[in-house]
Amino acid sequence: MSFPIPVLTRAQAALTRPVEVQDERGALRTVLIPCERALTVYLDKREIVTLMTLGAHPEWLVLGYLRNQRLVAQISDIESVTVDWEVGAAAVRTRSGTQDLDDRTRGRIVTTGCGQGSIFGAVMDDVERLQLPSASITHDQLFAIVDAIRLRQSTYKQAGSVHGCALFRGAEMLLFVEDVGRHNAIDTIAGWMWLQDAQAMQGRDKIFYTTGRLTSEMVIKSAQMGVPIVVSRSGMTEMGYAIASQLGLCAIGRATHRRFLCFSAPERLKLSL
Repeated sequence: MSFPIPVLTRAQAALTRPVEVQDERGALRTVLIPCERALTVYLDKREIVTLMTLGAHPEWLVLGYLRNQRLVAQISDIESVTVDWEVGAAAVRTRSGTQDLDDRTRGRIVTTGCGQGSIFGAVMDDVERLQLPSASITHDQLFAIVDAIRLRQSTYKQAGSVHGCALFRGAEMLLFVEDVGRHNAIDTIAGWMWLQDAQAMQGRDKIFYTTGRLTSEMVIKSAQMGVPIVVSRSGMTEMGYAIASQLGLCAIGRATHRRFLCFSAPERLKLSL
């Protein structure tokens, strides 16, 4: 299946910077801290949102945000995404304009997501219509995923203060993304998936991993991507649990070393006891 691919810039930005700190003994040290920068998104010259981001893959982030907020229906509708860090802006141009944008952006819901903090109400309306494919995860695959994240070199290991998300096919890591907010990281993965061939990058055989907690927003975004299994090293909120249970999405939390808790859809977890 072929479709027009939007033209993307490849805006580069430093992920960390050195700063001088004083430790508990009064000694001066130089450490790395993650960068955080504002990126204001314009859709056909209309200001949509300002995202606080690390800036590792800003074009994918913008695409995923538009996809997950249901502001653009198909990636083929997008002509280009131009990111300019000098002005902190991302200009998105569509091929035929955006219809009913006021209606789609009117209802905003404040979320627990750091750095973004809102989703559009229409997204919540779509939850009941989401249908997830049948898929499962084995003990060995889960442990391999946890080990792959533990062993990966990352900005978090260098500087801390960021969230990481990854997309797996079984135990194979397809993409790893870090950002100041877990929602930005999952949006970046969603944008990357959108750019891939539709047949090759369906979510049906994928597993989503996040270092952050499983909130309703994270569960919904995973489901929107068609990914039926999510794994987190953190816990889960009540609304995230309710939505995951409603959708039949397998949510596995507190996954560290060889320990974990399966919060929902345990039938997708194939134990080897």
